[in-house]
Amino acid sequence: MTSVLGRLRESFGEAGIADPEVDAELLVGHILGVSRGRVQALAIMGERLTPAQAERVAELAELRAERIPLQHLTGRAPFRALELRVGPGVFVPRPETETVAQFAIDALLAAQSDEPLAVDLCTGSGAIALALATEVPAAQVWAVEKSSDAHAWAAENVAALGGGRVNLIHGDLADFVPGALAPERLAGRTHVVISNPPYVPDAMVPRDAEVRDHDPDLALYGGSDGLDVIRIISGVAAELLREGGTLVLEHAEGQGEAIRSLLARDGWRSPATHPDLTGRDRATTALK
Repeated sequence: MTSVLGRLRESFGEAGIADPEVDAELLVGHILGVSRGRVQALAIMGERLTPAQAERVAELAELRAERIPLQHLTGRAPFRALELRVGPGVFVPRPETETVAQFAIDALLAAQSDEPLAVDLCTGSGAIALALATEVPAAQVWAVEKSSDAHAWAAENVAALGGGRVNLIHGDLADFVPGALAPERLAGRTHVVISNPPYVPDAMVPRDAEVRDHDPDLALYGGSDGLDVIRIISGVAAELLREGGTLVLEHAEGQGEAIRSLLARDGWRSPATHPDLTGRDRATTALK
């Protein structure tokens, strides 16, 4: 197994994959049905792959070297304590979004309610909505997704992991207002609205092939300055949130100042931008 991992690391490194060692171990772990740590242990012990396992590893490794996302090959993506089903047509959840979700989780835990209400706009695979429902068991969560492909992945994840507390809506977030898609019970009573919206400016094509070629455009691009969808969310969230409710937005580094100004103009209180674990601005929060 050590030699197999070595060949994969070399191949992935030549292909420009950011962390070839991690991807090599995860891919082999997927074939064996074991964790990455177990793969490392088996390699140390001199474990060998069967011919069938080696053949399957080689097949997937060739696809990964073509920069097809590892998550598309395994069909799985970790997110906080969850493992989500993902594939073509849905945005693959990223580790940095885990820190964004924490702001919403903290706000729900602090809510003075036996059943706090949350809305996840642009839910994609359902990652954020399911994290909220899992980590705040008293919460009721609504998740909204426009893309039919992404909605199908979210529906699968909600059925498996939602515990009956995630209400998945197929539709445009602009319509998720009371009197249209949103239930009247959410009007002015929601504790948290969170979104990881499309925020890449139209002219800024991502460098990473996995993002550029495989994440859906609908989940990436947000107009000339990247903030078109966030402008809509500001208005929708204002109709949903109760006084003192929290809005949480993920965005790119360098967009925080513009988003704070946008929210302040719309009447939001205390807009603040927060870094992720790498020190890059990643989320902006505000209060109704």
